[in-house]
Amino acid sequence: MHKTAGKQLLENRWDAVAAKGMSESDLLLYRSNILGSDKRVTNYGGGNTSAKVMETDPLTGKPVEVLWVKGSGGDIGSMKKDGFSTLYMDKLNALKGLYRGVAFEDEMVGYLPHCTFNLNPRAASIDTPLHAYVPRKHVDHVHADAIIAIAASENSRELTQQIFGARIGWLPWKRPGYELGLWLEKFCLENPDADGVVLESHGLFTWADTAKACYDTTIEIINIATAWLAERTAKAPAFGGAIHDSLPEEARCAVAARLMPAIRGFVSGQFPMVGHFNDSPEVLEFVNARDMPALAALGTSCPDHFLRTKIRPLVIGFDPKAGNLDAVLAGLADQIAAYRADYTAYYERCKHPDSPALRDPNAVVYLVPGVGMITFARDKATARISGEFYVNAINVMRGASAVSTYCGLPEQEAFDIEYWLLEEAKLQRMPKPKSLAGRVALVTGGAGGIGSATAERYLAEGACVVLADINEDNLRDAQARISGKYGRDVVRSVVMNVTDEAAVDAAFAETAVEFGGIDILVSNAGIASSAPVEDTTLALWNKNMDILSTGYFLVSRAAFRLMRVQDMGGSIVFVASKNGLAASPNASAYCTAKAAEIHLARCLALEGAEAGIRVNVVNPDAVLRGSKIWEGEWLEQRAGTYKTDKEGLEEMYRQRSLLKRSVYPEDIAEACYFFAAETSSKSTGNILNVDAGNVQSFTR
Repeated sequence: MHKTAGKQLLENRWDAVAAKGMSESDLLLYRSNILGSDKRVTNYGGGNTSAKVMETDPLTGKPVEVLWVKGSGGDIGSMKKDGFSTLYMDKLNALKGLYRGVAFEDEMVGYLPHCTFNLNPRAASIDTPLHAYVPRKHVDHVHADAIIAIAASENSRELTQQIFGARIGWLPWKRPGYELGLWLEKFCLENPDADGVVLESHGLFTWADTAKACYDTTIEIINIATAWLAERTAKAPAFGGAIHDSLPEEARCAVAARLMPAIRGFVSGQFPMVGHFNDSPEVLEFVNARDMPALAALGTSCPDHFLRTKIRPLVIGFDPKAGNLDAVLAGLADQIAAYRADYTAYYERCKHPDSPALRDPNAVVYLVPGVGMITFARDKATARISGEFYVNAINVMRGASAVSTYCGLPEQEAFDIEYWLLEEAKLQRMPKPKSLAGRVALVTGGAGGIGSATAERYLAEGACVVLADINEDNLRDAQARISGKYGRDVVRSVVMNVTDEAAVDAAFAETAVEFGGIDILVSNAGIASSAPVEDTTLALWNKNMDILSTGYFLVSRAAFRLMRVQDMGGSIVFVASKNGLAASPNASAYCTAKAAEIHLARCLALEGAEAGIRVNVVNPDAVLRGSKIWEGEWLEQRAGTYKTDKEGLEEMYRQRSLLKRSVYPEDIAEACYFFAAETSSKSTGNILNVDAGNVQSFTR
């Protein structure tokens, strides 16, 4: 075996001890999860698995054969048992008598709910007949890169026979559905000794009479294909060889940081988009290659790849050697407009009288020579997963190009899948997006009580959030806690000193690379000091001004620059203080700096209005719980000023308020959400006091 092939082979992850004593349905889940745990077997949401299991009918009490099969929209790597549809096999077989032919196969999906076993609410997928009619107990359907490389080759039938002989058959391209299920049944009956079949331009079906045998067969067949391809792909440069050199990592990120907000602004017309950047070795090998533009134009082959990545990517005209980024940015509008026009022409060529209306005509995948791949989607997970699917497509093109000629899906077939009425119905069933879906927020002081509460409020409404803080340990803890609750895709952190101009600019560049840009800035970094004016040192005065005035200026300036590039508007929220409006004894530096914040916000509201950038202020008071500024000397100093102890200070503040209520970080977060959401879209230059009522801070 070729040395390279050995490194690429899949591990057989079946653990006999773990599987011992499992029921047939439990074994199906176990098999599914370990298959889906390796993205070389199938990517997120791709492929499906099934088992035909004897169950007790809840009505008759008699044994019946039930098909357990991955339900619509599931992911075999992460699904639980409730992710499987369950259907009576006798009823599925009875459907054959209702089938009116290929022209009517979509109507068969409407009959599947009538076959449901035990009132299972999990909707059956379009692939159900493909599993039901294979006359074996266990069936796997996966989209392994090595298999699709063969399936997407010009002479895929001959290659399949050459590699597998009679053990694995071959079927020509057919859109998934009822007819393909009957094709698979016919193949199995005519080839009883076969262990599976390669579907042209699609993937692999394997089967067996036990869960373990089915899993073993799937892994073995993929490894045979992997080894066979590896021996051949090692003999020549991939994709015709490199014609560009990759920029150093820091330079790649710098280019992405400028490109992504510009692209985001152009593609977010219908709804805000979130970006993802990938500069992995396999991506760089492809974007730097001579044949990349021609291969990219062919589009992807596997339907799962295609649905995630669109008909084809957009190749950005960047030359890493010439460094023509300014020219690329200047021409980006025309390049994106040309892609939209091309996509619209594709729609017009291929549409049917009953086709759904034209969808978003912008590209999902953007290939940048010397830099990497950028993907945009309506949420971060989808943008990331779309990129992963295109990496699968790259691997497929590498293999197919090395052993044959790569073939994408025929244009009409691609359209018929993308605008399939059944696929449209699935899109229409998706839940309504949350109020901040697709929005990106950066929160300074993000590790503190108000900052982290605000981040969580935004995340609960669908936003992506970057936590920025100077305290690295607190920041790490906050990110771990919040991402554990909302997922790693949507939470990032960056160590940032708001008084350091370079650090601020770097943080915004990192935000652009992580999510594509920014929509919301919450300027919340804080410090507090208490001292009579005669005891206030110049250093203490300057420290307050540096953090609470200059720091707010620096992060706002960086946000303005990024928001103007996007041209999508935006919202900037200053977390100031009651003390910016109402003087307090022994806090002249703090109060003056907070007043400067408020006036800066008013100035920025004037400047940002023409670009749709709103700037508003939230004024808290006496938020003791979780606030870092109440740690140490400040707490002691304020307690001393008001002649009470630490325990009595919160009660003193509560009784001082008109409403006699404590103010918590979550209350400030709610105000910050209001100013970020569409509900305040006609508000700018405003101040919202969240202080339980303080007559001295009433705005005038």
